[in-house]
Amino acid sequence: EKMPAYKVYYFNARGRAEPTRLLLAAAGVPFEDVRFEVEKWPEYKPKMPMGQAPVLEVDGTMICQSAAMARFVARETGRAGKTNLEMAQADMIVNGVSDMINIMIDYHYSEPDETRKAEKKKKFFDTTLPQFLGHFEKLLVANNGGDGFFAGDGLTHAETFFLCLYESISKENPNVLSAFPKLAALV
Repeated sequence: EKMPAYKVYYFNARGRAEPTRLLLAAAGVPFEDVRFEVEKWPEYKPKMPMGQAPVLEVDGTMICQSAAMARFVARETGRAGKTNLEMAQADMIVNGVSDMINIMIDYHYSEPDETRKAEKKKKFFDTTLPQFLGHFEKLLVANNGGDGFFAGDGLTHAETFFLCLYESISKENPNVLSAFPKLAALV
């Protein structure tokens, strides 16, 4: 059986394509990494299923939405969890991370007022993020004492999403995981 041809389309950044890229790399699956500058987006946008990036192309079929892309690759490479329960646990983390990223996008890109942007960012780092990291830490500890993964006994799309969130938040606060030792050990 021939290995499918994979292409990942995204801007010249890690961003929302990175969890899929990390899963493909972890599985040793070759893929074409199609990165483009923002100025080139108008050329790509009409070709994308929902006019958005990132997109994963699998033998000519386009799949968008970062969580769907990563979940597909995780399933194809045996990294989605071994049972339906593990798969749901991994998806739960992915969706929680996506909630955090959406809040960050709101204050970083969508809020035009600089004062409101600063207020939203402060609330995120002071209140929202620590609450969610506390939840993530508890969920990690609930699986084998927190000395492994979010779901089951191996890498899933949950870890790749969390790692990408950590990369973003640690730029703002390098000590962001200091109160969360199991999460710090995970990354």
